Amino acid sequence: MSFLTKSQKDSFQKNGYLVVQDIFDSENIIDPIIDEYAIVLDNLAHKLLGDGVISSVYSDLEFGDRVTKIYSDSQATYSQYFDFSLPQNGIEADTPFWAGPAVFRALTAKGILDIAESIVGEEVYSNPVQHVRVKTPESISPRNEKGNLINDVAITPWHQDSGVINTEADNTNLLTVWFPLMDANVENGCLQVIPGSHKGDILTHCPQDSGTQIPEKLFNSNEAIPVPIKKGDALLLTKKTVHSSLPNISNRIRW
Repeated sequence: MSFLTKSQKDSFQKNGYLVVQDIFDSENIIDPIIDEYAIVLDNLAHKLLGDGVISSVYSDLEFGDRVTKIYSDSQATYSQYFDFSLPQNGIEADTPFWAGPAVFRALTAKGILDIAESIVGEEVYSNPVQHVRVKTPESISPRNEKGNLINDVAITPWHQDSGVINTEADNTNLLTVWFPLMDANVENGCLQVIPGSHKGDILTHCPQDSGTQIPEKLFNSNEAIPVPIKKGDALLLTKKTVHSSLPNISNRIRW
């Protein structure tokens, strides 16, 4: 991967999003992340078994089926074990998160740094809003007492990234780099965007059960387009691009 072309940068500035293909070497960057998280899941499974939360560690299953079975069996989700950032509050000495070498290599891969430099300039900082989303199939995902999907696996609601971070970031050239560890498509819940929405203001964000979101009366959701991308690719978003995820109606995780 090299720096973005003028045509790519023009498209990004016009539309507020851009799919860049082959940012990551899947074999040397993505696959080691998958292997690393398999270890995280194994440790979590044994902890939950020891705590009497699940009846088996399901060691015969591959990651996607295993995490789905563990979530379903426990009727809970454990996203903080996979995140490589700490939560906004309630941090304790034993608050789980994962910052392994494979994740670090992805964040510092030449391809992603070249892309970031193309947008933000030579001085690149990684902001602490970093998440791993393991979206299990909606049909078998844990639900709360109201019957709604738990936030971790629910549809990510409509938002702008600048609307869910501190106001001191308003004057920064913030870039979101979203990439899947597997092909992300309409069926398994890829992202959808509102093209050109970045040219407006930071919209009002309201707290809801599914997370902070923009009321749909403030924008035209009918203009949304899905953005399926392949493993090894990345989706770039500006800090004001209105976006959300689609539901995972497949029988596999979206990761």
